[in-house]
Amino acid sequence: MERTKNIGLFAIVAGLIILTGMIQSWNSALLIVNMGLISAIMALGVNLQWGFAGLFNVGVMGFVALGGLATVLVSSDPVSEAWAAGGLGLIAALVVGILVIVATGITIKKLPAGKMRLIGATAVLVGGFFLYRAVFDPAVAAIEAINPALQGNIGGLGLPILLAWPIGGVLAAGAAWIIGKTALGLRSDYLAIATLGIAEIIIAVMKNEDWLARGVKNVIGLDRPVAREVDLQQSAEFVDKATQWGFDPVTASSLYVKFSYSLLFTAVLVVLLVMAQLSLNSPWGRMMRAIRDNEVAAEAMGKNVTRRHLQIFILGSAICGIAGAMMTTLDGQLTPGTYQPLRYTFLIWVMVIVGGSGNNFGAVLGGFLIWFLWVQVEPLGQWIMTIVTSGMAEDSALRLHLLDSVAHMRLFTMGLILLLVLRFSPRGLIPEK
Repeated sequence: MERTKNIGLFAIVAGLIILTGMIQSWNSALLIVNMGLISAIMALGVNLQWGFAGLFNVGVMGFVALGGLATVLVSSDPVSEAWAAGGLGLIAALVVGILVIVATGITIKKLPAGKMRLIGATAVLVGGFFLYRAVFDPAVAAIEAINPALQGNIGGLGLPILLAWPIGGVLAAGAAWIIGKTALGLRSDYLAIATLGIAEIIIAVMKNEDWLARGVKNVIGLDRPVAREVDLQQSAEFVDKATQWGFDPVTASSLYVKFSYSLLFTAVLVVLLVMAQLSLNSPWGRMMRAIRDNEVAAEAMGKNVTRRHLQIFILGSAICGIAGAMMTTLDGQLTPGTYQPLRYTFLIWVMVIVGGSGNNFGAVLGGFLIWFLWVQVEPLGQWIMTIVTSGMAEDSALRLHLLDSVAHMRLFTMGLILLLVLRFSPRGLIPEK
């Protein structure tokens, strides 16, 4: 019975997407599928942290952004002029920064606890900071002066963009390790504040450090793992096949590219879902849920709670980083200004809560369902309001107010869905067993 219900829920979401293709266009339906797959992967990462371990991470946006940054650093061609102008300076600044951190650690270790340790560590940090900036600032200025209209950054490694997906996960995992070592000892509400603040810092760095990925100037024209529409339209073989199937070449090329992305994203989701399910049903998964349910009892049984929290925090963040790299690949550009907590943190949490916290299939269902509603409720609201106000005068204040309120349909719908699910199915549509 339960299995039939779960299959039925997935069938309903699939039916809604198919209906979109029949009523609107198959391009729109495939775009919803692609972003639904990426959203499901993000929700899977958050579900690992919250559903398995009870970690309240509100910094999802930061890890997604790091995955996007990885696509630029991996797939973009290196800017040789920038490296010649300030590359050595950047490397020297990195070495200085590492040496300052090491020197601070040695100072804290060698000096006895008290005022002398505080003074010594502060002196090393302050002096090291000024030395670091003295090396770093001229190098950055030289790099950003190289063709700032089109470049002004160091570029990347020129590798295939598919390699950026796992590297995006590694980059997010590295950031999660640093954050986890400092913040995982905090209480859940303080952890939420800390992760949100650190995510905002990551976005601020990406926006303002032009030498890294052009900041708010954006990076466009990224490499693609699938064919480009223009190349397909110029292929006589493809045009012939599209004509045989009754499609014009432009529409056919767009559908082909989106479907190719769907296959790639589905493969990644299936692999991650299988791994998450194996982890959930393993002794490690049972241990994580035991820690989530009662940390004191788990610690009394000899489990290192902090270490296990760090472990799963890194794993969940890495999955979000992979999803961020996939999304930037699909967009073909990195736009740091578009990373907003509403879209890349709040919405992902809604997916997990609605789908079913602690259930991997629930997270996947929530990812597809909530993304579909996020995309479709505004045009649907516009259509409904047009019908409702059709008999009103053109200058009616009520009519104008209702039409202007359509823009808020997304937020209203998300809030309404949360209320309904928490009231009638508080453990989600597919609850944890």
